[in-house]
Amino acid sequence: MVASAFLRGIRYDSFGGLLGAALLLGILNAFVRPILLLLSAPLILLTLGLFILAVNGLMLLWVPTFVRSFHVDSFGSAFWGAIVIGVVSWFLSAFFRGHDGRVHVLTHHTQIKRVQGRVVEPGEEKLR
Repeated sequence: MVASAFLRGIRYDSFGGLLGAALLLGILNAFVRPILLLLSAPLILLTLGLFILAVNGLMLLWVPTFVRSFHVDSFGSAFWGAIVIGVVSWFLSAFFRGHDGRVHVLTHHTQIKRVQGRVVEPGEEKLR
């Protein structure tokens, strides 16, 4: 949604199309992108990692072939859209990742463990 707001070459017809595009892009990034990164490793090393931006743009360019209500006009739009998506994703991950690098749910509760012993109520320790 953010990429379509900033770039004229990326647009969607409906919220369902946008949701479908996001889901498909997530699936492509999870399964196809690692294979492409492995196959293009020499090129990635030669360009000092900048070719990864081209791979990300290619992933975004493939989405409209499967999601008809999502449109990407050219590889240039996909390239810049992938950069915008990456920056937004990086920014949002700052709110969900801890200092250890792992993702933490914002409203998590630790497990309650039973302990052996007596519960002391406030004011009870003064009686002794």
